[in-house]
Amino acid sequence: MTTSGQGPADAEGAPEATETAGRLRAVCEELSDRFYERDDVVRTLMVTLLAGQHSLLLGPPGTAKSELARELTGRIEGAAYWEILLSKFTAPTRMFGPVDVAALARGEYRQVFEGRATTAHVAFVDEIFKCSTAALNETLGFLNERIYHPESGGAPIRCPLIGAITASNELPGGEDSAAIYDRLLVRMEVGYLADPANFAALVRSAVSRPEPPRVTTVTLAALRDAVTGFVPAVSVPDAIVDAVCTLRSALRREELIASDRRWRQSIGLLQASAFLDGRAAVAESDLSVLSHVLWDSPAQRPTVEREVLRLVHPDAREALDLADAIDELEVQLDAMAGQSREALSEWVIKNAHNRLARAGKRLERLRAEALAAGRSTAAIDRVTVRQRAVRARVLTEALGMDASMVRAQL
Repeated sequence: MTTSGQGPADAEGAPEATETAGRLRAVCEELSDRFYERDDVVRTLMVTLLAGQHSLLLGPPGTAKSELARELTGRIEGAAYWEILLSKFTAPTRMFGPVDVAALARGEYRQVFEGRATTAHVAFVDEIFKCSTAALNETLGFLNERIYHPESGGAPIRCPLIGAITASNELPGGEDSAAIYDRLLVRMEVGYLADPANFAALVRSAVSRPEPPRVTTVTLAALRDAVTGFVPAVSVPDAIVDAVCTLRSALRREELIASDRRWRQSIGLLQASAFLDGRAAVAESDLSVLSHVLWDSPAQRPTVEREVLRLVHPDAREALDLADAIDELEVQLDAMAGQSREALSEWVIKNAHNRLARAGKRLERLRAEALAAGRSTAAIDRVTVRQRAVRARVLTEALGMDASMVRAQL
């Protein structure tokens, strides 16, 4: 699996591939502008869809999970979207096709599939781990093989599903839900907005009338061509294969074991990441997407992320060290809740201000160095968001500054 030496302009079908990739990048940029603090989530969802895989958004209600899924699907012209909120009592027919009452009155047992999971190109399944036992096998078949077995019997129905976006506010608690969890290749944690300035902008958007946003779209046919043709054609150099093998060994030393199937499927994510960036071959920067693939519990994610970034570039590792220092400052801020403004101000002057300022300047330099070297800045950008969020909290909660003033300063 070595590179062919071809650039995007030399590969067969390159003009169409370049056009599709460019449009998808524009979609990511537009959605990132609309959904605060979701840049990495938006891009990773797009990469997962391009790889024809399924994703999990793990976080509390009210974090725009379903809205993001709708907006993403709405940018695909001609795509059928289906969503559902599951419970332990959700019947398979509600998901895949209710009984045709009119036909039943004539003595015929028939299901109505239109508008259900069986006809969807993109599905959003909320509270995925509350899938009922009755619907479990059909849901697994839907996710794994894209098929549904009608209750009336007969040949299985082929579903046009490209990928499912699922959500939950808790990890799976039993063997049944664990089987579904294993089929969700990409897993991301989403939380409430951390930056008070972003929160203020969100509140303001509820009463303001912003200009109509840019709306870039891509056709369903173009997306399918990418998923079935352009993405699998992205070459995977031997150096990337070696890096994946090194990563597997490093994680095994940390007693973090992923299945062979998960490792194999992750290669498609690397190809999709390269395609989205307009490249004909996977690069080291694409390995960062694996930080969303190789953990089972959120507690394992930092370890996975560090091992992944150890392979990618040193500036991202330093950024994570800065993230630890920033998190420590936020813990101190939380511990000082209820103290006087004077005590808080003294803490800011002696501890928080200089450390946050130094971290911000160092992150700026790391980002500039990464850009100059052509490396991904995704990890650095995530830490920068954390630095800005904690600094905004310090300014608003400890010093009493108005959130709008803080946003202007940041």
